[in-house]
Amino acid sequence: MADFSAKDIQRLRQSSGAGMMDAKKALIATDGDFDAAAKWLMEKGLAKSVERSDRDSSQGAVALGASGGARSMVSLRCETDFVAKSADFVNLVQVIADAVAAEGPAAAERFNAQVDEFRVSLKENITVGDVVHFEAADGHLLDSYLHIQNERGVNGVLVEVAAGTQELAHDLAVHIAFSRPGTMTRDEIPEAEIAEQREVFAMQTRNEGKPEGAIAKIVEGKLGGYFKRVPGGALLDQPFVKDDKQSVAKAIGAATIVRFAQVEIGG
Repeated sequence: MADFSAKDIQRLRQSSGAGMMDAKKALIATDGDFDAAAKWLMEKGLAKSVERSDRDSSQGAVALGASGGARSMVSLRCETDFVAKSADFVNLVQVIADAVAAEGPAAAERFNAQVDEFRVSLKENITVGDVVHFEAADGHLLDSYLHIQNERGVNGVLVEVAAGTQELAHDLAVHIAFSRPGTMTRDEIPEAEIAEQREVFAMQTRNEGKPEGAIAKIVEGKLGGYFKRVPGGALLDQPFVKDDKQSVAKAIGAATIVRFAQVEIGG
């Protein structure tokens, strides 16, 4: 029996970029000889994932999980659409999402070895991306939306609502998915960004030949439109997708959006 420890496996993984199981196999095959194991991995073509770590991973899949009063959302990133929509890839991200819903965000780390194995076997840079976990406070509602494209989730949303209905919570999740707000309120938009936009609008207004005395009021009007923009605006200011004649703030009435999260592949 080869003499090596879990630390030896980890060290070989880090130095070679191979998956955990492959590092273990290499040490067994070489009776625990670290240098020989590294060479064994190279000869088998399994020590290539380090080279892949710098490659773009803008493709992938998003999955939603649910467990009791908790919801989760997880993305698994890869390089190509072909891998992203494969059954094994989609199944893995769903398994991770289910575990995160049941156990919390740290559960995603339990799948590092499987992700490593995928990285080697599929020859792509594959990583766990966003990991989101919501647990509803007493009396609050959670809802979600997942847009499916090319056989896998690509745009997911979780939202928590207080003093609202389940229908409203779902409508808000759909709104967020397609309107892609950057913040909840305009107060959360960085002051430097607002100042920059104010200067841009002031210059535009002057170039339009407007009277100097009217510029401040016109600029404030343009800033109002900036807060409503889709995508990237403040959620409560955006026109509601089910009725774009009113803002989200007016559409929700006495309800409160406690928090939301959006995870999008390619977004």
